[in-house]
Amino acid sequence: MHRFTINPPVFFGASAIVLAFVLLGALAPDRAEAFFTQMQAWILNRFGWFYLLSVAAFLIAAVLFGFGRYGSLKLGPDESEPDFPFASWIAMLFAAGMGIGLMFFAVGEPMTHFINPPEAAPRSIEAGRQAMALTFFHWGIHAWAIYAIIGLSLAYFGYRYNLPLTIRSGLYPLLRDRIHGPMGHAVDVFAICGTVFGVATSLGFGVLQISAGLNHLTGVEMTPGMQIALIVAIIIVTAFSAVSGVHRGVRRLSELNLLLAVLLMLFVLAIGPTTLLMRSFVQNIGFYLDDIMLRTFNIYAYKPIDWINAWTLFYWAWWISWAPFVGMFIARISRGRTVRQFIWAVLFIPAGFTFLWMTVFGNSAMFVDTTIAGGELGKAIAADMTVGLFRFFEYLPFSAVSSTIVVMLVTVFFVTSADSGSLVVDTLAAGGNTETPAIQRLYWCVLIGAAASVLMLAGGLKALQTVTVASALPFTVVMLLLVWGLIRGMNADLAFREGRRAIGPAARAAAAPPWQRRLALMLNSPTRADVRGFIANDVNLALTAVADELTAKGQIAGVSADFENSAVSLTVEADGVRNFVYGVRMTNRRLPTFSTLGMEEQDVQYEARTHFNDVSGGYDIMGLTREQIIGDVLVQFDRYLTLMQSARSELYLKAPEVS
Repeated sequence: MHRFTINPPVFFGASAIVLAFVLLGALAPDRAEAFFTQMQAWILNRFGWFYLLSVAAFLIAAVLFGFGRYGSLKLGPDESEPDFPFASWIAMLFAAGMGIGLMFFAVGEPMTHFINPPEAAPRSIEAGRQAMALTFFHWGIHAWAIYAIIGLSLAYFGYRYNLPLTIRSGLYPLLRDRIHGPMGHAVDVFAICGTVFGVATSLGFGVLQISAGLNHLTGVEMTPGMQIALIVAIIIVTAFSAVSGVHRGVRRLSELNLLLAVLLMLFVLAIGPTTLLMRSFVQNIGFYLDDIMLRTFNIYAYKPIDWINAWTLFYWAWWISWAPFVGMFIARISRGRTVRQFIWAVLFIPAGFTFLWMTVFGNSAMFVDTTIAGGELGKAIAADMTVGLFRFFEYLPFSAVSSTIVVMLVTVFFVTSADSGSLVVDTLAAGGNTETPAIQRLYWCVLIGAAASVLMLAGGLKALQTVTVASALPFTVVMLLLVWGLIRGMNADLAFREGRRAIGPAARAAAAPPWQRRLALMLNSPTRADVRGFIANDVNLALTAVADELTAKGQIAGVSADFENSAVSLTVEADGVRNFVYGVRMTNRRLPTFSTLGMEEQDVQYEARTHFNDVSGGYDIMGLTREQIIGDVLVQFDRYLTLMQSARSELYLKAPEVS
């Protein structure tokens, strides 16, 4: 069993804040409800413009990262390859876009805007257009730009500089070693609080929809006590998953859930007005693109209305609070991808699916309401949005079956959201460590359930929305700093790359092995034993000789060796900038399936490959003599000194060694 692996300031700080809100709601629910209402109104009235402007900045930054010169940088060392095939990676991003929110708002949001639009006559053709444009706006690339910024920061500094997968790591270019102090602790505390309350809000939406579905199917009235019982029951299932380690079963259940959700959408598409829906899908995208710029910055300053607080600003706060949760997921599956691949896939793959989902359910609901329902569907949703999807299915065949599937889908999404949310929070509270005891995940799982339950009793969704809006405010500032940190870090890497190109590889040619030896290596590929022996003897002795000479001249230099894994490296320490590292490790690559020389086929070729502290690409030095290895080290050290002494040396911040 693992020992406790918490980061005490973060663990206890975040716990105290969450418990304070929970105790406030539990001990004084009436006062808490009034307090939460006033708090949400105050924050949105005073800082609504800040949320709107910040999300615009996140979208602009994401587009610049994907379009601009940063796009060629990799989320990992320059020679790293993606962990997952492209198709599998896309499928996982596709799954990231599915959850409780899409089930809850699929019919409810378009119909609410259709019935009560902010800028059109209710239930008019213009109201229908505006309803879908607004729904797309709330669920489109703005939301995914928020997730992309967090995911990119986690992946870039986690995989390229071996920093922990925590939010504070993204501030390393700004704070350097201070990320390990109070400022770094505060950043992770904000991230945890936002995630806890963001997940709790989703669970609140989920339990309301589950209870509405059970009431619709069985006629049993769902009281607040019954809703809390539902939360407790589902949290117990999630806790069992965390303690027992049956995560593979939960993952398979999640995959089945996604498949059922897609089949449900295809069922509605096939049964409903299919041609109209596909035409609407195309035109909805046009409406979305046509007014995306105006809506991005529209705070209704000249005609204040409450609508924007209840919808757009709440959504932006909700997405920001969810960002560590989704960002951690997409970061963990994206190692080896370029920044350009990451940004464009994250922005458009999940959003594209969401647009199709919202069109199928939203336009179908408006069609049903204006035809066979005669306005009754709209009235039911206006009275209680939680019943929207179930009332919609009443007008389609097999309504009992489809409603039952919806309850099952939301329940499983509830379990997987709580399970994954507790994992992310536990990782942040443990300083990026993913190998933690089950009891720690159980603790966060229970705390998330307690937050959802108590806040539901202390004001329902209003209380959940308030704490989401409140917790997102400080984290928005953190995210703006993460954008700045990414720019600083990427500028440093690009400057380093340009410096390497300017110096060029000419000096390395002098260290190349004689042509006869190169030909021998081509005809007789070295074996695993050959490479291991080369690294343990020739490379190790050459690097040791260089380290001894540098030490004699007053430099702090040393050689570290891991002969079990056939790796050895020379490190020369520097003050304020990156250390010089010249490392060699055994790697292998697959050979072609044929040989023009008629050699005996081999599956792999072993290499003695270099690596450096600037995550630039390495090269094979197998076959060099000790003197030639020393010559190559000197070439790289001279390059390093030239870059460090350049006018841009302040960009080359000292970072953890790259392994």
